[in-house]
Amino acid sequence: MISQEDIFAISSKKEFEKITLKVFRYQYENNKVYQAFCNHLGKNPSNVKQINTIPFLPIQFFKSETIVSNSNQVEAVFTSSGTTGAITSQHFVTDISLYENSYTLAFAQFYGNIQEYCVLALLPSYLEREGSSLIYMVEDLIKSSNHKDSGFYLNNLEELSNKIIELENEGQNIILIGVTYALLDLIEYRKFQLKNTIIMETGGMKGKRKEIIREELHQTLCDGFGVTAIHSEYGMTELLSQAYSLGNGIFECPIWMDVLIRDTEDALNYVENGKTGGINVIDLANINSCSFIATQDLGKKYENKTFEVLGR
Repeated sequence: MISQEDIFAISSKKEFEKITLKVFRYQYENNKVYQAFCNHLGKNPSNVKQINTIPFLPIQFFKSETIVSNSNQVEAVFTSSGTTGAITSQHFVTDISLYENSYTLAFAQFYGNIQEYCVLALLPSYLEREGSSLIYMVEDLIKSSNHKDSGFYLNNLEELSNKIIELENEGQNIILIGVTYALLDLIEYRKFQLKNTIIMETGGMKGKRKEIIREELHQTLCDGFGVTAIHSEYGMTELLSQAYSLGNGIFECPIWMDVLIRDTEDALNYVENGKTGGINVIDLANINSCSFIATQDLGKKYENKTFEVLGR
């Protein structure tokens, strides 16, 4: 059995590959849905010896099947947002500490000590429903920041903008995590010139506004907040890890996560770096569900393992 310690202590590409193949064997043996999918493709531990031959489970399976790799009690069920009546994804989590360790360690890797920040969250569409993994994470980051002003803001833009200005004047480092349409609402309400604030958008107009391309969106947000870069978080209900972008839409994964770009014409093959294709994610924190997910997102990967998300 692979432990959390093994996963989060990975320190080299070789180690990542070794543990990834171990996780594949474990999930093939213990996850009935994944095993059936692999068998359908003629793949099993006897003929999968490299990462690029591992089958990636289409993300839609989380809508129709229970994707688990052990028989432990379910501690949390994360659900995706969906339009009314739509079938949503369900991620059954049998060890919530895996998720907590994953986002805590990843945040520290990219941003340092959480206690150096005041965490402000503008996530109305997520707060208004049950089962959001993003809300679970942000709630914990707010608590861990140990700052009296950290918290959620629903639609009270006046209170939030006053708080940002007050904290900025005190020289306090701030992280403002917001769903895209709500951040646009905020800068339409008030324009800022921020010096100590990181703006992190979590994507999604959630049907509230017309979708616009990332470059245009980030330029609008940069102008409105008076910052030079917009940070982003790439995560989803079906994963227990996030990749982060510190600007320009270029994402980097924590050491236990990676992406491969598949050929959209042939899902079992991969395209070269710099070419557009479908995003496959390896998330070793998903040890108890499925660590190999074929998403519906399009993207490009670069030589230095960074990647870009280009849409659906």
